[in-house]
Amino acid sequence: MSSALPSWRDDCLIAAAFLTRLPLWRWTEVPPGDLHRAMRAFPLVGLLVGGIGAAAYRVATAAGVPVLAAALLTVLATVLATGALHEDGLADTADGFGGGRDREAKLAIMRDSRTGAFGALALVFSVALRAAALAAIVRPGAVAEALVAAHAGSRALLPALMNATASARLDGLGATAGRPDEGTVLWALAIGLAVAVVALGFASGTIAAVVTALAVAGLGRLAWRQIGGYTGDVLGTAQQVGEITMLLAAASVAA
Repeated sequence: MSSALPSWRDDCLIAAAFLTRLPLWRWTEVPPGDLHRAMRAFPLVGLLVGGIGAAAYRVATAAGVPVLAAALLTVLATVLATGALHEDGLADTADGFGGGRDREAKLAIMRDSRTGAFGALALVFSVALRAAALAAIVRPGAVAEALVAAHAGSRALLPALMNATASARLDGLGATAGRPDEGTVLWALAIGLAVAVVALGFASGTIAAVVTALAVAGLGRLAWRQIGGYTGDVLGTAQQVGEITMLLAAASVAA
């Protein structure tokens, strides 16, 4: 146990430095090609991001901000915490899949920093769906539970997606991060499921986790057909799909 704790601490710092824009550079850096070993801590970073969102929602509602506006501010808080890392991937993937005629064209569009119509629409729907789900839940306590489940659960599925398929490029973030092994995948999935069950209850959490896993698996299948595997942008899209699905599932239970 004593030897495992420093390893988990280092993995949490590496994962947080990669997935967020929190000032963790003072304590750690992400070693090139070593990120795959820290991916088991991805759902723990999701807990942190979800907690930031929950705090923003509680402050906003306590200040008398209308529920929908508070929900939008909550989404904004999580976007600021992550530096829009996943939203950027979503926009690039939507542009590539929607505008490219073949695999090479799709990959070229995804590497272009400009955002097109498909990317802009994807971002609009992503923010709108997340805010609407949170506004439907209403209660700050239930919103906090949904947020931690969604942010932990969505990130828990990323190592599994990387392990189950191949990188579509030989370079880029998706390729240089390295491929997580089965142990890393199982740790991430176990933590993500545990968070969902504790936050949403056994039945609701399990159902939400299964539905979210199916949604991300469907995206992985689509990416395979479109470009032959995953990229860093596809992984960002997977997080967004997972977060949206989990929040919608939590909202349907709260309704």
